[in-house]
Amino acid sequence: MSAQQDFVIIGAGLAGARTTEALREENFGGRITLIGEETSRPYERPPLSKDYLQGKVERDTIFVHEPDWYAGHDVDLRLGTAVHAIDRDRHEIVLGGGERLRYDKLLIATGASPRRLPLPGADAEQVHYLRHVEDCDRLREVLRTVSRIAIIGAGWIGLEVAAAARAADVAVTVVEVASLPLLRVLGPQIAPVFADLHRAHDVDLRLGVGVAEITSAGGSVTGLRLADGTAVEADAVLVGVGATPNTHLAADAGLEVTDGIVVDASLRTSDPDIFAAGDVARAYHPLLDRHIRVEHWANARNQPATAAAAMLGQDVRFEALPYFYSDQYDLGMEYTGYTEPDGYDRVVVRGDLETREFIAFWLRDGRVLAGMNVNVWDVTDTVQALIRARTPVDTTRLADPTVPLANLAPAP
Repeated sequence: MSAQQDFVIIGAGLAGARTTEALREENFGGRITLIGEETSRPYERPPLSKDYLQGKVERDTIFVHEPDWYAGHDVDLRLGTAVHAIDRDRHEIVLGGGERLRYDKLLIATGASPRRLPLPGADAEQVHYLRHVEDCDRLREVLRTVSRIAIIGAGWIGLEVAAAARAADVAVTVVEVASLPLLRVLGPQIAPVFADLHRAHDVDLRLGVGVAEITSAGGSVTGLRLADGTAVEADAVLVGVGATPNTHLAADAGLEVTDGIVVDASLRTSDPDIFAAGDVARAYHPLLDRHIRVEHWANARNQPATAAAAMLGQDVRFEALPYFYSDQYDLGMEYTGYTEPDGYDRVVVRGDLETREFIAFWLRDGRVLAGMNVNVWDVTDTVQALIRARTPVDTTRLADPTVPLANLAPAP
């Protein structure tokens, strides 16, 4: 690879930062420019709703690299810089101020943005979203100063913030339009575990109801008015109703976009010199034989090695199974695999749902599609082996904790 080549990465988050690292590890000697709109150097996002939010770790622990890493690896890190457009014909990107940068290969790692709620009162003071470290800093201060918080949305972010708020002795009301928290992800058999968990920690769950208005007085939040007319009092509101991939640059450049930037298994877009990784990428997964977009840390952490190799012309495919984790109160879990809400026909539980120490498996036609271990550890590799086998399993033995799980997985 010529040392004269210019590689540009748009998006200075985890995926972008790790791609620069992977390129240097692959001995790419050309120029690398890493561009981010945020003013903080690249950091990891899971602590924003977990340990950093709860004050268990210091701010310095969330960053991907030490401050001098980028200069030391000859990476031109441009923070607080917006990209206005991608000029594919000229192989250039256009920065907000009009400056143009040439690229030989381009990676888009622009992530996702919290979905905004078009509600009356949504612009009141003390209405919060959680995506950036500055959002987390503000929310940390909120949890130190308020007595009541209302959370709209019982997804992973909403529930993790609820747990952090209860740890800070803040009263919590969670409002969710579905009949259970995490219902779309976990289904009706497993989702009640999280409802029971939060009720056991005195979270007021309002399920099966939407929000009509964020109420305020003097410009500051006073609570919520729900769609059924009931009122929820609160000193602050967190909105956690999902995220939207930041695809506008790709779409404006004429790249294929469908709920994310569509890429092949090597993370290449419809333009052979442009790649995408992380939350914004809807990548073809060879094992699943479909395109999927995964908004989780592991994708942003693991895809860069593939993206870097592909940018360097290597024949590679990203085949890692989706993975994510969550910590709430005394519950820790890991989820491996992928299935849509209508993609499975059976859930098998190994262990005890009531004590919240179990492994749940989602199956179709006897084949394991996904597995979630709750307060059970060191089983992720075995769960992955069961998924990758793509063969029916003995569900009676799968559910029996006395049968070693490894005995059910094929030999590597």
